[in-house]
Amino acid sequence: MRIALPLLKMWNLQTILAIFGSLCLTSISAYKNGKVEKSCESMMPEHHSQPNTTGSPYTLTVDARKFSPGDNIRVTLSGSEHFEGFLIQARDATNPDGPAIGSFTLVDPVISQRLTCNRIEGSAVSHTSNAKKTEIQVIWKAPSNAPPTVQFLATVLAHYKIFWLKLPGPVISQGDVTPAPSQSTTVMSTNSASTSILPQPFTSEGCGVSKSCLIDPVSCNPSVDTNCFFLSYSTMDQTVSFELSGPAQGYVSFALSKDKWMGDDDTYLCINDEGRVSVEAAHTTGRTYPELSSKSVLTDVGWRVSDGVIQCKFSRSIYTPQDPVRFSLNNSYYLFVAHGTAEYGMIHRHTRQPLISSHNQIITGPSEILTGSRSPLLMKYHGALMLIAWMLAGSTGKLMAAYFKPDWPEQTLFGQKIWFQVHRMLMSLTVLLTAVGFVFPFVYRGKWSTRAGAHPYLGCTVVILTFCQPLMAAFRPAPNTSRRWIFNWLHWGVGNAAEIIAVVSMFYGIRQESLLLPYPWTTGVLSAFVVWTIVLKLVLKLHKHDIIRKAGSGKEDELPVLSDISEDVTWDTKFRVAVLAVFVLGNSAFCISLLASIGEL
Repeated sequence: MRIALPLLKMWNLQTILAIFGSLCLTSISAYKNGKVEKSCESMMPEHHSQPNTTGSPYTLTVDARKFSPGDNIRVTLSGSEHFEGFLIQARDATNPDGPAIGSFTLVDPVISQRLTCNRIEGSAVSHTSNAKKTEIQVIWKAPSNAPPTVQFLATVLAHYKIFWLKLPGPVISQGDVTPAPSQSTTVMSTNSASTSILPQPFTSEGCGVSKSCLIDPVSCNPSVDTNCFFLSYSTMDQTVSFELSGPAQGYVSFALSKDKWMGDDDTYLCINDEGRVSVEAAHTTGRTYPELSSKSVLTDVGWRVSDGVIQCKFSRSIYTPQDPVRFSLNNSYYLFVAHGTAEYGMIHRHTRQPLISSHNQIITGPSEILTGSRSPLLMKYHGALMLIAWMLAGSTGKLMAAYFKPDWPEQTLFGQKIWFQVHRMLMSLTVLLTAVGFVFPFVYRGKWSTRAGAHPYLGCTVVILTFCQPLMAAFRPAPNTSRRWIFNWLHWGVGNAAEIIAVVSMFYGIRQESLLLPYPWTTGVLSAFVVWTIVLKLVLKLHKHDIIRKAGSGKEDELPVLSDISEDVTWDTKFRVAVLAVFVLGNSAFCISLLASIGEL
């Protein structure tokens, strides 16, 4: 009984985990598993895209043209190309937008399943997975209340974003009823813009003269530079023409925004789907997936994909009363340029901070060359202050306390020993810079960042440890008291912990989206800084333990009997000062390199 109870508890735990895992998998694969009852009425996939309007490679066929209530009709969906998903229904031929009628029986339950639409079990059939197939067969049973004529309809997905909506199949009739002419049921794409292939890439010629441009890096030319992000626009009468170009695996996009925050923006997407680019107008609400427009607002659409660069162009009217979420182009907006990956025409969240224009701009205003940044100014300040605090002030202050106590024993600065005053000044500067830099991300975000990974947690730990140091120093015992050693060890331990965690936090920080420094160059610079610091501290440590000494200073029998030993002491001080100077110069070089990278963002 004692053994059975733990086993029962373990079994219950495993059962709960299994059920939870199944629910997670079900929610993740909600479209792939064909559970698409939400699309019963419209037969439209919820894939944030418009149906394909070109000729379909798929057809619906039946094995009879006449039926009576209770008859079984074999329905076949086949195609010359593979397809991943489908939804088949039968509807009244005179009302193809009406509810599904009748019910289906499966021929192959492995690849097809019955759905409940219009409260009729089995009134629709869909796929069970996204496995590729070229044919599916089902049996439709005519109901007793069937209308005189019935038409079969199918939505077929080649893959996620390429699909044909409500492909019309054969019309069958009861008895001697003459089939009514089938009505067109394919929903045409509401974006009727004519699309063309661009003959050549865009160029930055004319920027600031005949068109406004936002370019990154500054002064690059998209006609010759494959690493150039480029957005231009020009006005002619009541129409504005846009050009967008950039290296991306899946998509490039730009948005018109009323502020420098993502959300409530007028967005335009150029999505590469296996070498074909779709150009879409969309609207973003908060940080959710863009909602594609169902209205026709884009004209003169063109695109091009070459050498990993996606390019697209289009025009739109200054005012779009047919689509009220589109912004009027007579107003001022900040410009966002973003890029990222896409799968089956479905875009993923960008991993790099968008390029944001430094000021808002009237789209129909005078032509100018805009400047922009991928890093908010407050985040630049945050990164710069933290680098200065821990690569220069903090590291140098710790070095003074660890190795320079023997130097200048009689000299004082403002009533205290020189090493102590320099140490206290540098560590106070470290605390000040850390405190100010710590505030900036919260001012910028306005809340805790949930997408920053371990960096904010490490940063908070560093701040706490940093403020512990001056608090402990304020209540430290006198040097000759019996409890002084407790303070010394705590002060040493907390200081080293703060420095180590700060360095780890910097490695995470340079990869943050809001301060994404060039990789792997900046990671190499920061790694070199760590190695450099360790090596010079090791040199001072060896010197402190007399392993590194002045040549000949170990041969005491060769020294004059009455010689002044102050010469060796002076050499030790000079050696430590020289190492300190090299340390500060090297750290300054590493720090300036990273600061320069921040300035270029």
